[in-house]
Amino acid sequence: MLSRVFRLAENRYSIRMQMPKPEPEILAQRESFIRILRKIVPGEGVISSQEELRAYECDGLTAYRQRPLAVVLPADTNQVSEVLRACSECGVKIVPRGAGTSLSGGALPLEDGIVLALGKFNRILEIDYDNRIAVVQSGVTNLRISDTIAPQGFYYAPDPSSQIACTIGGNVAENSGGVHCLKYGLTTNNILGLEMVLMNGNIVRLGGRHLDAEGYDIMGLVTGSEGLLGVITEVTVRILPRPETARALLLGFPSNESAGNCVARIIGAGITPAGLEMMDKPAADAAEAFCHPGYPDNAQAVLIVELDGVKAEVDHLIGEVEDIAVEAGATSVRTSGNEEERLRFWAGRKAAFPAVGRISPDYFCMDGTIPRGRLAEVLARIATMSNQFGLRVANVFHAGDGNLHPLILYDANVPGELENAEKFGAEVLKLCVEVGGVLTGEHGVGVEKRDLMGVMFDEDDLKHQQRVKCAFDPAGRLNPGKVFPVLHRCAELGRMHVHRGQVPFPHLPHF
Repeated sequence: MLSRVFRLAENRYSIRMQMPKPEPEILAQRESFIRILRKIVPGEGVISSQEELRAYECDGLTAYRQRPLAVVLPADTNQVSEVLRACSECGVKIVPRGAGTSLSGGALPLEDGIVLALGKFNRILEIDYDNRIAVVQSGVTNLRISDTIAPQGFYYAPDPSSQIACTIGGNVAENSGGVHCLKYGLTTNNILGLEMVLMNGNIVRLGGRHLDAEGYDIMGLVTGSEGLLGVITEVTVRILPRPETARALLLGFPSNESAGNCVARIIGAGITPAGLEMMDKPAADAAEAFCHPGYPDNAQAVLIVELDGVKAEVDHLIGEVEDIAVEAGATSVRTSGNEEERLRFWAGRKAAFPAVGRISPDYFCMDGTIPRGRLAEVLARIATMSNQFGLRVANVFHAGDGNLHPLILYDANVPGELENAEKFGAEVLKLCVEVGGVLTGEHGVGVEKRDLMGVMFDEDDLKHQQRVKCAFDPAGRLNPGKVFPVLHRCAELGRMHVHRGQVPFPHLPHF
């Protein structure tokens, strides 16, 4: 979390969640293995000093920390392939890492594993406006794609709040969303092809430049797999022409319940906004103090509704949404009069996470998804939980698709508050499943939700998911300790696994 203040006692730097036990023989051979890595990635491509490794000891979920065996910064796909092959032969674990913005601990390192940091994969390789695609390396930041193609009137639709920093490879690994994904879809709906390196070092290509691929949707399987199946090195994305018109409404409501009901009415009316976001009063007040977007100060909840398309359609829908908002009890209705005002409405929402960081030394950013019709009920129950656990909560979320982001505020220097915040967060996620939702919408499972997977899946479900991992990574070396509460050996799952040297998915293009 961007709000994290690095003033914790040293004992807080060790991971509290159970992770795979270090393998003593790997730790004992650390220096000799680092020499192997330096031959593959020479110069400054390997980081091994304890002080320098501190920068990689956590990701955006900063409550848990652990320094890796080493960090490797490959410069091209061949180096990635050689590193994975060396790790496979030596039995060393690998944690892939993009920009480290994961909020679920997806890039949390292992003491006896290396971090494969892909920051050097930062080139946009090709832009084809006629076919509306861009081919980019996995370390290119999300926002850079849109900034690069904006002069030609195009943009890349998924836009997570961390888009200025998060990388496209990480977006694929977590199937990231954003404020405009209600209409335009998540990452999985906006990518056409991937280049990926398997644990045995084989380089494969999935999809391509076309909208549909034959055979099994393996690219869909990889998207959202959280680094457990392979290392993504290149992505072909869909780019879209900017709509003729985009206007936003800023709506204030006297309660979370009335704002939630307005969301349900908008969707129920058959209107699909480009974005439909909600913030409660603590979040809206924090955003207002941080960047002054002009949010109504007397509202208990704020909705931002953006409509885009041809001008006549947008003007008509603006009127419909205004009427729905008034009927739902809105106390404030403003419509952007120009592009500057529209962007100002969004500025507060985009800055909500760092803004909340100013009012609390620490917070957990939760991520669960619920049916839209249960929004008002769930918000009321979260408020009850806030009183029960004695911790404040600020709600910021993608209301249109039911993706909640309650921010649980705490101070890790107060004994017991971190543990209390964890329990609060677990209850919120259990509530999401109880009302018919899921544990995660876009942040992934990582370590944060790993031990709650049994709330949503039974043992047979989890074993079937692990059989997929066995097909790609039979030794379980890629990002172990994430997603699954218990990682079974492939032989325990009752299937033949891929032997060393054998090519998984032989029908795919290998290089």
